[in-house]
Amino acid sequence: MRRDLFSPDHEAFRDLAREFIEKEVVPNYPAWEKQGQMPREVFRRLGGLGLLGTAIPEEYGGMGTRDYRYNVVLQEEAQRALVTLGTVRTQLDVILPYFLEYADRDQRTRWFPGLADGSLLTAIAMTEPGTGSDLAGIRTTAVREGDHYVLNGAKTFITGGLLADLVIVVARTTTDPANRRAGLTLLVVEDGMPGFERGRVLDKMGCKVQDTVELSFTDVRVPVANRLGEEGVAFGYLGHNLPQERMTVAVGSVAQARAAVAATIEYVRERKAFGTPVASFQNTKFELAAMSAEVEAAQTMADRAVLDLVDGQLSGADAARVKLFATEMQARIVDRCLQLFGGYGYMMEYPIARLYTDARVARIYAGTSEVMKVIIAKDLGL
Repeated sequence: MRRDLFSPDHEAFRDLAREFIEKEVVPNYPAWEKQGQMPREVFRRLGGLGLLGTAIPEEYGGMGTRDYRYNVVLQEEAQRALVTLGTVRTQLDVILPYFLEYADRDQRTRWFPGLADGSLLTAIAMTEPGTGSDLAGIRTTAVREGDHYVLNGAKTFITGGLLADLVIVVARTTTDPANRRAGLTLLVVEDGMPGFERGRVLDKMGCKVQDTVELSFTDVRVPVANRLGEEGVAFGYLGHNLPQERMTVAVGSVAQARAAVAATIEYVRERKAFGTPVASFQNTKFELAAMSAEVEAAQTMADRAVLDLVDGQLSGADAARVKLFATEMQARIVDRCLQLFGGYGYMMEYPIARLYTDARVARIYAGTSEVMKVIIAKDLGL
């Protein structure tokens, strides 16, 4: 189907991203999966090509164009090649917006050049053991002492935390029993600060290239100069970026589902059962036809939402609708594609098996499907 959201500049960016992914990522991806992380050098190479700094102002080495469609292109090209750039996606789509929105002049001077050239890696530490999606329940504390905050607490499920140079930590600076959402603050913890420890690397069922770790903070003295934005109002900051975070998951889900269908079509054309190509069976044709229709419907929905996001018009409820639809669609599609691979689909040497395990988390992070339904129901006045 025709897509109207990309300009010639986006397509030139796509060509550059595609070439990099095919040459630098695809051949090395199996080794990175075994290592459980993507090397730092990949970020430097991406930064050197200008693929990380599109939204960063030109004075700091970026392109100065805050256009989410460039992020969409990079994610689509990774999925098309049957790989993921999870930590890159998290840095660009989830973490960088906080720096762009709330960093002051000094912080921009200190951090933006490294974010643009790929020499500074980031993570954001929100989730705590026992809190899940309830950000208002955060227990990590930061007590102001002069020109520092003393930070104590623990975080879990932190993407990119293993190599991060800068970690945005959501901490509680004040407590108001009448308003659990008040009193949260964003503090940037830098690698090497005493008391900042990286715990175990978590063994996930999917997304193996995307390192996920536990972090702990024991009397970490964080300069007030490392605070992003104002004290005590971070819950609003977190909510401001949620539509983009959820669109990032939705965009990836649609792109992965499309890649799964393409890989399955190629497989059933070559694979024979009872002496006949699997592609010739009516069930195979009907299944793939139905899947194609679902993917195109989700693509149209996602594209419309991307344009709304770029125009600043995407509501939280509509972002929830797109994430819910796209991730649930992805789950159905990848499952049905794997079925058409038969027993080989269960073997990790076939990409469809990795697509299957990678897909499961999409209905959990950035807000579970159940949370999306709550948001939509409230928008309906229910």
